[in-house]
Amino acid sequence: MSPDSAALMAKVPLTLAIGEYDHVRDLFDGTVPVAGVDLNVLRLPVEEMFYRFLLQGEFDVSEVSFAKIVALAAQDDRQFVPLPVFPSRVFRHSSIYVHSDGGIRRPEELAGKRVGVPEWAQTAAIYSRGLLAHEYGVDLASIRWHQAGVNEPGRHEKVALELPSGFRLTVVADRSLSDMLLAGELDAVLSARPPAPIAAGDPRVRRLFADYRGAEFAYARKTGIFPIMHVIAMRREIYERDRWLAMNLFKAFDQARVRSLARAADFTASFFPLPWLPDELRRARALFGSDPWPYGIEANRTTLDAFLRYAFEQGVCRRQLTSEEVFPPELQSTFRI
Repeated sequence: MSPDSAALMAKVPLTLAIGEYDHVRDLFDGTVPVAGVDLNVLRLPVEEMFYRFLLQGEFDVSEVSFAKIVALAAQDDRQFVPLPVFPSRVFRHSSIYVHSDGGIRRPEELAGKRVGVPEWAQTAAIYSRGLLAHEYGVDLASIRWHQAGVNEPGRHEKVALELPSGFRLTVVADRSLSDMLLAGELDAVLSARPPAPIAAGDPRVRRLFADYRGAEFAYARKTGIFPIMHVIAMRREIYERDRWLAMNLFKAFDQARVRSLARAADFTASFFPLPWLPDELRRARALFGSDPWPYGIEANRTTLDAFLRYAFEQGVCRRQLTSEEVFPPELQSTFRI
C-alpha cells in the first residue's frame, strides 16, 4: 500500500514512547502530523521506556538504545525495526571518570587498569571503549573490567554477550561503581550517567578529560564521528502490517527536527532557556556543515560504520553488521523533506 492510498483510509493508531526533546516536540501536539497515523505520544524516562519496550513490547514505536538494537540484530532477533532517526547524540570524552589520586592523567594510562561499566552493552560505553582503542591505542583486553550499577548495586546486562578471547569482565552484584571508585577498587568508570561523587562535587573523583569539550571538538573534526546514542524503533508486527509507516514516521521526525533547528537559529526570540544558542548552532554548523543533526543513513555513514565496528570488536554484536542490515529497505537511500 502506498502512503497516498493510506492517507485515504482510516488513520492507523500508534503509540510512541520518547523523551522530552525539542526536536520532537512538534509531534507531541500534532503541529507536525504523521501522515495516515493517529499518534499517541508518551513522554517517559529513558530507563523505564527502554525496559517496557525491549522486554515487554508495550509500545508500537519507541526511542531505544542503539546498542541493544544492534546486539539483537546480530543475534538474528528481528522483533524490532529501527529507523535512522537519532533523537539522542552525545560525545563521550566527558563520560570517562577517574579517581583524582589514582595517578591517571592520560587515556593511554588506562591500559592494564581496573575499569567499571554499568553494562558492557551500554551504547555510551561502546563509544568510550572505541575511543580508547582507536584513538589512544589502549588494548581493551589488558583492562580488568567490572560491571555494576553506577550509583546503586544490582544492575545487569539486558542482552547476551560473546566477549572476545582474552577479555575479563567481572559482574559485581552487591556494590556500585561509585563506591568502588571512591574506595580505590576501580581506577576509572565509563558511564553515560555521572557517578554520584561528580554530582556532589566530591573532589576525589574527576573527569579524565578536564577540557572534554575541546577534546570532543578536535575528535569530531578529525574523525567525522558524532556519536549516536538512541534510535527510533517499531515493533516488527507493526512494520510488517503497514510498511508505509516507516517512511511516514521518518518524514515527520525529520520535519520536527528541521523546525527545532530553525527555532535554535532565531536571534529574535529565546525559544530555549540558554544564552547564545544561535552562536552555538553556528559553531556546530561550522564543524558539521549546514545540517549538524542529520537523520538517514548516508549523512551518518561514518558514525554508523564506526559504531557497528566497535560493537563487533567488543563482543556486543556476535557478527559484523552493516547499516543496510540494520535499517529497513524503505529508508536505505538518502532522503530529505
